[in-house]
Order: sequence, then structure tokens, then C-alpha cells
Amino acid sequence: MTTAAIVEVPAVRARRVLPGFAPTMGVTLFYLGLVVLLPLAALVLKSAEIGPARFWAIVTGPRTLAAFSVTLTAAVAATVFNAFYGLLMAWVLVRYNFPGKRVLDALMDLPFALPTSVAGVALATLYAGNGWFGGPLQDVGVKVLNSVTGIAVAMAFTSAPFVIRTVQPVLEDLSAEVEEAARTLGAWPLAIFVRVIWPAIRPAFIAGLALAFARSLGEFGAVIFIAGNLPLKTEIAALLIFIRLEEFDYPAAASIAVVMLAASFLVLLAANTAQAWTMRHARKPS
Repeated sequence: MTTAAIVEVPAVRARRVLPGFAPTMGVTLFYLGLVVLLPLAALVLKSAEIGPARFWAIVTGPRTLAAFSVTLTAAVAATVFNAFYGLLMAWVLVRYNFPGKRVLDALMDLPFALPTSVAGVALATLYAGNGWFGGPLQDVGVKVLNSVTGIAVAMAFTSAPFVIRTVQPVLEDLSAEVEEAARTLGAWPLAIFVRVIWPAIRPAFIAGLALAFARSLGEFGAVIFIAGNLPLKTEIAALLIFIRLEEFDYPAAASIAVVMLAASFLVLLAANTAQAWTMRHARKPS
């Protein structure tokens, strides 16, 4: 009678490309604090030097409130435009094949690569009174250059890729079998979009809108060349911050910047909350 020898094989330790959790998290938090949190803390501390009363007087002054109003109005208009344009462009790029599709797809990233000042000069040239678009628009009573409309156009140009590039991958990964099943059951195209496609792309769509809105709030280079920069009329908050810095009024610049920072943070927080709620709701069994 023979007994089989039991040989214990030592467990092979899983090898990772990156080091463990502790060093990677430590390095990540270090660079987060150095690059992001430290400058933001300095900004908040600088605005706190003047006290609550002076801070409130700065951020509620007539010129500051007008700048906030112009910035918010143009950012909302640009985001609403990109909500329709971005969704439509993402749909076209994913669902249709046509000559020049790759070129059009590459052009969607142009606002990311193009310096914003170059974009502003180009838009100002196009929408000037003797420009390709500005002349015909002025003939019908629409003024773009040196107006809030022009600011919205510049913001829409620089923020459009956010909606397109967040929705496009989700549409590409969306299985066509579900749509075919709905179609065979007699669902109309609109019902297929509302009940099948929209729930899948809604979280990405919300994220794209939030990023586009936050980018519009902080846009500077593309706007100043087309806005006219008239105080109380077409002056944006970012330009007012720059003016206060040129006047060496650093507390006032920091105070306005803190308000813009808080607005952007609240927008992103609301978008993340809406995304989480949407994804939880989508996972619930019907």
C-alpha cells in the first residue's frame, strides 16, 4: 500500500503593476493637496482677510452683481444650446456613417486644443459687422458682437465637447438588441428613445452638462474678444477678477473668485448627486 505524498505548493502572491493601496493613495493625496487644495486654501484665506462685512460689500456691489448676472445668463444659454447640439452631434457620430465622419469627429476636440484667445479672435471676426455671420445677422436685428449673445456663443464654442464626449461612448456601448426588441414589440421611435436610450445616457448627459456649465462660468480668453467688456453690461466675472488683480486689489479679486469657485463646486456637486440618484433609480427592479 502506497501513500501519495502531499506537496504543499506555496501560494503565489498576486503581482500588481502599481504598488499597494497605501503608497498610491499617499502620492495621490499629496499631489491633490499640492496642486488643487493648497491654491484653493490660499484663495479662501486671502478673501477672509478683509472680514465678512467687507467681503459682502465686494460681492454684492453693483458692478460685481452685474458681472455675476452676465456670466450666469450667458453660461445658462450656452449650456442649454449644448444640451441639444451635443446630444444631436453625439447621435450623428455614433449612429450614421458618411464621408468625412472621422474629420468631423476630430473637429469636435478642436475647442480643447485651440487656445481660447485664438477662438475669441476668430469668433469676433466672424460676428463683426462686416463678418461672414455678423453682417447678415445685423440685417435682421440680431447683434452678437459686444453683447451677452456673443458671450454665450463663445462659451458654447469652448464647452461643446464636454457634452459630446461624455454621451458618445455611452451610445457606442449601448446594445442595439434592446432597441430591436422594443421595435419588434411595436414601440414607436420616440418611445424607444424615451424608455430605452434616454435612461442609459442620462447620467453621462448630466455629467456633460455640468462640466460644460462649469467651464462656461470660468471662460475668459474666448469671451473678452467678443464681449466688448462694458462694465454693468457685458463684463464677465472672470474679467472683473483680472481687473481687480491689475489694480492690486487682491482681496477683492479673491472674494469674487471664491464666489465663482463655490458656484462651480455646487454645480458639480448637484450633478454628481443627480447622477447617483439616476443610477440607483435605474438599478431598481420595475
